[in-house]
Amino acid sequence: MRTRLGLALVLPLVLLACDQSGASAKASHVVLKAEPTPHHLPTIAPMLARVSPAVVNISVTGMMAVAKNGLYNDPFFRQFFGLQGNQMPEERFQAVGSGVIIDAAHGYVVTNNHVVKNAKEIQVTLKDHRTFTAKIVGTDPQTDIAVLRIPAQHLVAMPLGNSAELRVGDYVAAIGDPFGVGQTATYGIVSALGRTGLGIENYENFIQTDASINPGNSGGALVNMAGQLVGMNTAILSQSGGNVGVGFAIPVNMVRTIAQELINHGKVTRGELGVLVQNLTPSLAQAMGLSVNEGAVVSEVLPGTPAQRAGLKAGDVIIKLNGENVPSSSELRNKVAELGPGTKVELTYLRNGHPTTVDVTLALKKPRSASGSATPASGFLSGITVGPIPQNSPDYGQIKGVYLEQVEPGSEAANAGLEPGDIITSVDHRPVTNPGGLDAAVRRHPKGRPMLLTVRRGQAEFFVAVQ
Repeated sequence: MRTRLGLALVLPLVLLACDQSGASAKASHVVLKAEPTPHHLPTIAPMLARVSPAVVNISVTGMMAVAKNGLYNDPFFRQFFGLQGNQMPEERFQAVGSGVIIDAAHGYVVTNNHVVKNAKEIQVTLKDHRTFTAKIVGTDPQTDIAVLRIPAQHLVAMPLGNSAELRVGDYVAAIGDPFGVGQTATYGIVSALGRTGLGIENYENFIQTDASINPGNSGGALVNMAGQLVGMNTAILSQSGGNVGVGFAIPVNMVRTIAQELINHGKVTRGELGVLVQNLTPSLAQAMGLSVNEGAVVSEVLPGTPAQRAGLKAGDVIIKLNGENVPSSSELRNKVAELGPGTKVELTYLRNGHPTTVDVTLALKKPRSASGSATPASGFLSGITVGPIPQNSPDYGQIKGVYLEQVEPGSEAANAGLEPGDIITSVDHRPVTNPGGLDAAVRRHPKGRPMLLTVRRGQAEFFVAVQ
């Protein structure tokens, strides 16, 4: 079978050679000459040559806790390996990503937080092959943005565009270091704008593009045809782990705002309105007798917050912020988060179908405990914000538990390995189904021994021990 296949593949080539040989005997020998390349052929090569020196390779080494399972919670196992408290075994890792120089004079580079997470050493390599050790200026896990600084001269910075001007169908190019093979450029269009509900970050407003984005592109540049940065490549939607034409980038307007906060203060402070919101769906609008089809429905007003002082109540539908329409709950969260504490905003909301406009001064956003009260000074609940499993989660309606909306870096929960998006399904083998139940379970837990949590992350479920 294999021999016949080989002959079948070779024979046509031999016949073709014979035919060409015979033809050459009857006709004069012809050699085609290449014409000079016309300068009017469409190309983005000049633009890429101009901006690509601003895109860098980032190589990271560090230590991270190994996958957790019930064995690590066995006191005899922990004693044998000398593990104390929440300490978990660690292993060395290496990772590669991309970054973009945004300030040549000061050596500032933006990238994704997940590229440099748990990093002990960060090496930045320029397109001219110079390599520098970078220091972290600041990180913001909520938006997955980080700023690095390198001690380099003669840098090229990427000019920043305006992502608010992007339109579906605009041409864009993605520049980065996919799979660590070296700087690569791909080309496509803006496929969609304002993508949310992906569960990638706490604050989402993604640009979707079909320009190929692969592992290692994270933190790289999404540029328009004028050579301006319009987004930072962050994630792909793929079952195989490779590009399938559905890539996502953080809009440059968000990158610019967060990066400036990190450069100025080393951290990001956000304003808080003090409401839990959900999307106004057509069925909700019909049930509430509303003629509008978009907005953010207030499901809960947190005590002691600007929203409570302004008189907002559960069931109100926020439709405008500072005169601009609020199409969804995520849009409201993003807009409020971009405004600093102390900022006065104008809210328009519907109550029983009647519009009302109020002025609200945003407060400093603080992590809150499971019960919604102010975060305690210490303990497991310190530094986390929890809520019900959101409707856009694939686990919504499938499992019962408490959703971790935020995990403050450096908190006991973060040190134990918990991440935003995790779902706590039990405490000390007792199921918890809502934030109040989690709060009560934590208060019941006896002091002096680790608390055992059952956590679901994606399709995996594992145990976490916290003090």
